[in-house]
Amino acid sequence: MCEYKCGGCSGGISAKGCTKHADKLNTYDWLADLPDNESVCNIVEVQFKPPRKGFFINANNLDLVKGDVVAVEGNPGHDIGTVTMTGRLVPIQLKKANLKPGTELKKIYRKARQVDLDKFQEAKAREHATMIESRQIAKDLGLKMKIGDVEYQGDGNKAIFYYIADERVDFRQLIKVLAERFHVRIEMKQIGARQEAGRIGGIGPCGRELCCATWLTNFVSVSTSAARFQDVSLNPQKLAGQCAKLKCCINYEVDQYVEALKRLPSREIVLYTIDGEYYFFKADILNHYITYSTDKHVLVGEQTISARRAFEVINMNRAGEKPASLLEEHEEPSNASLDLLDQDNIDRFDSKRGHGGRRDSGRRRDRRKSDRK
Repeated sequence: MCEYKCGGCSGGISAKGCTKHADKLNTYDWLADLPDNESVCNIVEVQFKPPRKGFFINANNLDLVKGDVVAVEGNPGHDIGTVTMTGRLVPIQLKKANLKPGTELKKIYRKARQVDLDKFQEAKAREHATMIESRQIAKDLGLKMKIGDVEYQGDGNKAIFYYIADERVDFRQLIKVLAERFHVRIEMKQIGARQEAGRIGGIGPCGRELCCATWLTNFVSVSTSAARFQDVSLNPQKLAGQCAKLKCCINYEVDQYVEALKRLPSREIVLYTIDGEYYFFKADILNHYITYSTDKHVLVGEQTISARRAFEVINMNRAGEKPASLLEEHEEPSNASLDLLDQDNIDRFDSKRGHGGRRDSGRRRDRRKSDRK
């Protein structure tokens, strides 16, 4: 068994747990080192064109390891896939996939032969041209749908057409035309906009590859309330991802913000001081600082205080008392500008001392010239 050493540790990682696949569906088999791991369970996980995976029964007791290319039972015919998991970890994946005990699974026929691989490569080479032509056929039929991808079965006798549609589509005529044109069995499978973005891939505004194309497999619904909890600007252009839906990353930290908001006073509460009334303007939720304004709509006479101080003022107001100022006695008002429009000012990168610096450098050059004379 080949082992790779981890950087900075004395342990080893078994090469059995690795695979040549580097996509988001790859799962490291951390139980591959255990003795008789493959013989514990006769069910094998097989991956096809991402994101399609399936579980098959190793009825012929083949000696299969992760990375083997196998021919499996199709509908009809056979399909070609790669073994991605065997042994003790498969039952855990079955629970994750919500497959109930007693579910009828298809069989693994054999390890793929050279003839199977040649036919498989020939079928794969037709996928792109089939997708382009099928889009034109759907357009000619006047169907409001988009065919995003095509996947041929390993034996080339069946093709799966992945499509996107906002409304219910009657594609019975489309199936007839596609079957006559490509001479294969047709299966239509609808996917969402997020699934299509994951299949195509791309770079997000964060500068990294899309989450849906690298690791995200379960797509949870995203609502604008998650953006409101985080005080994110409700700008559709900034909140929408490349799939034209709300970004999945909006949900990543919303739980922390919801928990932090419980430690802040309500935005509807008005703070009263001897000088006047203060209204909520904005909050630094994670640092527990709140900015209040003397006007409900415009930032005027702003005062930034901690959440602890805000609760103190609220308790004083409830007791019928008004402090002299929102700030505590040892605090001083900040002169820094809190105007949010300054963030979009085109001159914010210009140095205020830029011209003066150039004049000073010019004077220095004149002095050097006079000294040389």
